[in-house]
Amino acid sequence: MTVASAELLDYDEVMARYDPVMGMEVHVELSTATKMFCGCANEFGVEPNTHVCPVCLGLPGSLPVVNKSAVESAIRIGLALNCEIAPWGRFARKNYFYPDQPKNYQISQYDEPIAVNGYLDVPLDDGTTWRVEIERAHMEEDTGKLTHLGSATGRIAGATTSLLDFNRAGVPLVEIVTKPIEGAGARAPEIARAYVTALRDLLRGLDVSDVRMDQGSMRCDANLSLRLIGATEFGTRTETKNVNSLKSVEVAVRYEMRRQAAVLEAGSEIIQETRHFHEDGYTSAGRRKETAEDYRYFPEPDLEPIAPSVELVEQLRGTIPELPWLQRNRIQEDWGISDEVMRDLVNNGVIDLVTATVAAGASSEAARAWWGNFLVQKANERGVAASDLPITPAQVAVVVRLVDDGKLSNKLARQVIEGVLAGEGEPDRVMADRGLAVVRDDSVIQAAVDEALAANPDIADKIRGGKVQAAGAVVGAVMKATKGQADAARVRELVLAACGVEG
Repeated sequence: MTVASAELLDYDEVMARYDPVMGMEVHVELSTATKMFCGCANEFGVEPNTHVCPVCLGLPGSLPVVNKSAVESAIRIGLALNCEIAPWGRFARKNYFYPDQPKNYQISQYDEPIAVNGYLDVPLDDGTTWRVEIERAHMEEDTGKLTHLGSATGRIAGATTSLLDFNRAGVPLVEIVTKPIEGAGARAPEIARAYVTALRDLLRGLDVSDVRMDQGSMRCDANLSLRLIGATEFGTRTETKNVNSLKSVEVAVRYEMRRQAAVLEAGSEIIQETRHFHEDGYTSAGRRKETAEDYRYFPEPDLEPIAPSVELVEQLRGTIPELPWLQRNRIQEDWGISDEVMRDLVNNGVIDLVTATVAAGASSEAARAWWGNFLVQKANERGVAASDLPITPAQVAVVVRLVDDGKLSNKLARQVIEGVLAGEGEPDRVMADRGLAVVRDDSVIQAAVDEALAANPDIADKIRGGKVQAAGAVVGAVMKATKGQADAARVRELVLAACGVEG
């Protein structure tokens, strides 16, 4: 399905008449060991309905208990967003029909969130920043997962069967809600993407979530309305749900600006509704959007209020790291690398791995080369993030040291790393067990050189005749004979010496 261009207004025409107002709601699954209100494991990708219990299945008589680690993570998020941390707050029940929430209500925070009134200074591509004000960050539980079979789109429309997996039901969530973002003008889509990007980087730096948008551990709902330039009253908003990539956030906002403007220009009204984002680059209508009254919030009777002490808040404040983009600017200057190289490292998710490898003793050049190329390739082959590979920055630093010490060539080092990834042990052990150390014994190399020259008399004659570049073929033969373990530079020296030629 595609959307006819006639249904959209040209972007420049939109900006000539309308002022966009945005609001971003980002849901972040916390990477705690267990769920929000029970002891079930919080683990992605396991067999359906294997991490469930009476509490997260909503069985009669079961009682929730708050996850302390999740509360501390929520406080740290609030502090990193320059929020005020509430000294006292309660959970509430949010009621409406949840086919994927067995209690048929969600435990959330309504009028007493854990963190309020913050801001995030978002870096933009041109080097400027845009302050996004934060309304609130509150705790809640995630729903289960619905899988619809038999429809062309994977949605419920046209499906013949719907399957429920409750492993995700009860996973701790923090929802971060901005205040209205006004004045962005034509840069609204860019600012939306930049905000979600900065938030993702911040949360990753806090180590509270893996923020995998492709796996749903970070999801963005983009609210947008238009008002005539000069007007003060907000227009009717739509909420594009569960946008799952940074680029898609930008595309969804831009599309909604053009679609809403076309509706208004045609004399129609915007419907307050949720909308689905399609990866083809358009949105489609979902359900009419509820108001807070529709959810019939009331205090959760089975949970005590949350009352973090001043001492706890200050202790957690001390754990807030340097903002990721400021850290990257400092690192980039220290390493002397270009914006493009830094962008590649960030996009591949390896900047923290490179930094840790440098801290373990490797040069920045070597650390960047291994993580940014070979190990990213291995991660792609396995379909995982580089950080999920079974190798640590410290182990990569050991491999770099072995290369620097001349004990391994780069080719042999790749084999060592492959051995570590295969679970064969530490780099030194893999090198020893596989017999991968560089051959330093000249007598061994000389024997291989003599054999290669004897097998290639025509090439030997060319070398003796002054065609030094012909030595490459003999060097290659020696390297093959020694399984790549000879020092190629030393091999070349011995080949030329054997032919009576100076290098």
